Amino acid sequence: MLVTELIRRGALYHRDRPALLFGERAMTFAEVETLSNRLAQVLGGRLGLGKGSPVCLLLDNDLVSVPTDFACVKAGLVRTPLNGRLSLDEQLAMIARTGALTLIYGPAQAERAALVKAARPDLTICGAGDDQVGPDLLVLADDAPDRDPRLDHQPDDVILALFTSGTTGTLKAVHHTHASYAAVVQNVLANVIDPQRGQIMLHAASLIHASGCFVMPYWLRGGIAAILPGFTPPSYIEAIERLRPQALNLVPTMLQMLFQTPGIDEADLSSVETIVYGASPMPRPVLEKALARWGPVFVQYYGQTEAPLAICCMSKADHADAPPERLLSCGRPSPETEIRLVDEGGQEVPPGEAGEILLRAPFMMKGYSDPALTAEAILPGGWLRTRDIGRFDAEGYLTLVDRTSDMIVTGGYNVYPREVEDVLAGHEAVAQAAVVGLPDERWGEIVTAFVILRQGAAADETALIAHAHAHLAGYKAPKAVRFVESIPLSPVGKPLRRALRDPFWVGRERRI
Repeated sequence: MLVTELIRRGALYHRDRPALLFGERAMTFAEVETLSNRLAQVLGGRLGLGKGSPVCLLLDNDLVSVPTDFACVKAGLVRTPLNGRLSLDEQLAMIARTGALTLIYGPAQAERAALVKAARPDLTICGAGDDQVGPDLLVLADDAPDRDPRLDHQPDDVILALFTSGTTGTLKAVHHTHASYAAVVQNVLANVIDPQRGQIMLHAASLIHASGCFVMPYWLRGGIAAILPGFTPPSYIEAIERLRPQALNLVPTMLQMLFQTPGIDEADLSSVETIVYGASPMPRPVLEKALARWGPVFVQYYGQTEAPLAICCMSKADHADAPPERLLSCGRPSPETEIRLVDEGGQEVPPGEAGEILLRAPFMMKGYSDPALTAEAILPGGWLRTRDIGRFDAEGYLTLVDRTSDMIVTGGYNVYPREVEDVLAGHEAVAQAAVVGLPDERWGEIVTAFVILRQGAAADETALIAHAHAHLAGYKAPKAVRFVESIPLSPVGKPLRRALRDPFWVGRERRI
């Protein structure tokens, strides 16, 4: 199946119905289709981007972010969304890795786009609703034909490159194809949520993350994506009361923040029939409180960039009257997913024991941009290493208990210790640093740095955190710094992060 065909079908089936809402503005399915056709003509004609060309997207949540994304798919481009919260250096590194010579930015990112242009004058930079830094694609599209390019797309063509990092913090691009992304859409509709025509899902999380995986399922079924520029609890509650959405998509940290918002108990949230959550483990007390407040309207998914949605799903029925230990689970494998749990030697573990999760599924990535990394991640037989440790119970529910890597998940965002350590090591007062994730009730984990200062040097926690903020996305900077005399090292001199991390997780139901 081709994603271009899914776009075409949604537009054909629901033409004059509303498809997107953003503030006071709206677009119908026909308007999205027309704009995406015209933008695709500009990309392939005026900009001369051929099938397979890489393009980077620096777009915040906005009304035109969806038609711009659709246009890239129709033009056959390999699009790489850049997180607007990343630092300039991080974004420039990603652009360089893709080999892209074109950047499309949104109005809220004009200032950053200007900095990118100054650093990379060879890039063609265009606005999507803005002309401060480069030509406005929307203006160029006014004179373009309303015609789908109808290129010779193939199911195995790469259409999406999503950046992630390994345990060393090395950037790598996850490649998804028409076939793998279409499989995500089919899996969501079969196992996660079943939207009906005219129903609304409210999006406050960035559409470049998991939230974006729900746009196409709603598009196909005639549902509406109501898009917010970001998440703040008061504005989110106001949007629910005003728009009356049937479905929400939240990460656990968002849900916890909602409960702490004054007036939440008096708010009219009665329209909400489904709350989808994922991206990081849900603390059991938060979920128990949420079930008491809303009832069994919750659906959980487990996925990762390499295999987005849904490796496992915990349905509304699974949440209803679930025993306490069940609420720690991420559900049962979707019918499309095969899972094996293996030990360090690659042998399957006995029932009830924990092992690394290997999976095979049609929504898996094609591979990384680096073939050597692909060979490490996708084993013979097509099994993907997730680096997550899980355990099945007697009824087939999977619980994540740990990770094989040192990756930190804070508020639904992945942070890799090495890149934070490298930045801290650049501070003149730091002799050595090791970064780990320590438990936190709000964020799940918080980035915490253990630091040895150089002899005779001085720096406090505030200075080191500010230094990290100057070079990294805010969510990657440490929230706490612990000054120590020594850091445990392996025989080859690498920091033993587990030795620093593990004492803080003792007595907890899981170590993530």
